[in-house]
Amino acid sequence: MSDKLKVAIIGCGNIANGAHIPNYLQLDDVEITYFCDIIPERADRAVKEYGCGKAVYNYKELLGHDDIDIVSVCTHNDFHAPISIDFMRDGKDVLCEKPAARTLEEAYEMQKVAHETGRMLSIGVVNRFCDTVNHIKDLIAQGALGEVYQTYISFRAHRSIPGLGGDFTTKSKSGGGVLIDWGVHYIDLTLYCLGDPTPLTCTGVAHSKLGVDMKNYVTTSMWASDSSDIENGTYDVDDFVTGMIRTDSTAITFNGAWAQNIEPNETFIDFIGTKAGIRMSYGGQFKMYSTLNGMLTEIIPDYASTGFDYFAEIKSFVESVKTRTPNQAYIDKAIVTSKIIDAIYRSSDSKQEIKF
Repeated sequence: MSDKLKVAIIGCGNIANGAHIPNYLQLDDVEITYFCDIIPERADRAVKEYGCGKAVYNYKELLGHDDIDIVSVCTHNDFHAPISIDFMRDGKDVLCEKPAARTLEEAYEMQKVAHETGRMLSIGVVNRFCDTVNHIKDLIAQGALGEVYQTYISFRAHRSIPGLGGDFTTKSKSGGGVLIDWGVHYIDLTLYCLGDPTPLTCTGVAHSKLGVDMKNYVTTSMWASDSSDIENGTYDVDDFVTGMIRTDSTAITFNGAWAQNIEPNETFIDFIGTKAGIRMSYGGQFKMYSTLNGMLTEIIPDYASTGFDYFAEIKSFVESVKTRTPNQAYIDKAIVTSKIIDAIYRSSDSKQEIKF
């Protein structure tokens, strides 16, 4: 009888095939027993492609199974909470893709159930496992930057709205637009690098402008185009967001855009300290600027970067399950980003600063 941890993949789309499945398969101490998707062809294709597991089309059929230890929730945002909660109550440990949930209330319920059941619940904030991010975190913790008093986040693209008219642009399904889709990663990794400071207040403005007239929206390409429904779909989410977060240590400002009438993509984070500053290219490496020995200095570290390290994320979660020790993506850490995103949207709606 196998002593391997048994995994069920719920949702067999892009993130499952690009991140979760191949990296579970690299580990000797786990095996995938089920592939589940409401689109039967996806689950069937996964079984055939990976040569393991069984295809299931309704996740509820897997509740009560004793051949599942771990569940990876790789569905759209509106299913994160119900699926994660059902499996935790069924005695399974869960790795749920980001964002934790569509709304803060749903994320709170997930956290509550994780505490009540004692299950491991990690969120797919993969940047917390990337080498570049952890190098920067270590430099800040060691005092190399001095006091980091300001951080600036930019996640701006020219014309990049995903699946126009589909789930991504329907607030009731996604919870929001560019802020909850892209901003969640940038804000979360910033908090992580800063040592998870406590947010105090935030103010923000979320614009829904360029994608509203879907039939006349101009773009050269569209990711998640298979979910697009320009003729009959919905567009009620943000395509540009700006704001400021005050924490107990550092001020954080940000601008983000799925779509803007400026062409260059600007995806970076600046950590500005009294001794030095760092600009991190999102998904890439970083440069460090200082006045070492009275000289204006630019340092370009040389290291083998793994980029978005999904293998490290999956391996860490499996270790967390085996040791019963929460990792750096545990719900108690990741939910802070959900609180901030909720506050930014509330600030935008009310045109007021929000206190935590």
